[in-house]
Amino acid sequence: MSDERMLNPEAEAAIAKVRRLMVIASVTTFLAVAAVLGVIGYRVFHLQGSPLPRPEAAPALPAGAKVLSSAVGEGRIVLTVEVNGAIELYSFDLNTLQALGHARASPP
Repeated sequence: MSDERMLNPEAEAAIAKVRRLMVIASVTTFLAVAAVLGVIGYRVFHLQGSPLPRPEAAPALPAGAKVLSSAVGEGRIVLTVEVNGAIELYSFDLNTLQALGHARASPP
């Protein structure tokens, strides 16, 4: 004789129900992971090459100004400019090129 014991019908039905629920949970998890990976893939391949918007206007400097140097950092552009023999600093927003400030570095 074998040691196999037969389960009663109620236990077999419960085991079948648990297996069915596990299959549903596994399929749902697989679909959720596939959706997340699909969104990540879409963003990597479609948004990577999009160009940055260009500013509509160039920064305004005084007539006869000579740009001596420039520096970029923390979302700003700072220009060192010579105007009529005086050194002045102009700062602009990096994205919009809107003027943020102006300071005189040396007397005329």
